[in-house]
Amino acid sequence: MQLDVRKIIDIPGASIPFEYELSGDNLDFPAISSYKQMPRAHGRIFNEAGVLRMTGEIEAELVYICDRCATTFERSKTTKVDVVLAEKESEENPDLFALKGETVDLDEVLSSCFIMDMDMKILCSKKCKGLCPTCGKNLNLGPCKCRKELDPRFAVLEQLLDK
Repeated sequence: MQLDVRKIIDIPGASIPFEYELSGDNLDFPAISSYKQMPRAHGRIFNEAGVLRMTGEIEAELVYICDRCATTFERSKTTKVDVVLAEKESEENPDLFALKGETVDLDEVLSSCFIMDMDMKILCSKKCKGLCPTCGKNLNLGPCKCRKELDPRFAVLEQLLDK
């Protein structure tokens, strides 16, 4: 969705509110299984002494896949938005988003902010034990019956323990 900022572009101190529901098209992230509630954004675009700044929040209800144990779990996510809108894109400053004429593409800016705020590793809990590398059992549900593999250099000592 293109939001027209023509009304505030030449008036320092002016602002425009916005509310927007992001589409799932640009929100492809491997750890997200599905969306219980699509991300909804709200905030304002301010003219601060000739510089346009977008502030607000993006809120969503997500179903994640844990990176360690591969179980699905639900969690809400809130992303703070605070970006500067410029006339041209800048390779030196990737935090600047370009205006398209006198409009801003809300989907592009908000989708980028949402994805960039994702954690690198998504876990169901801080104490997630993951899966057994041998049998694949979820270790959060209890220990598996696999015997730990010993270092082959200790094989002779293991034979003494077996006797």
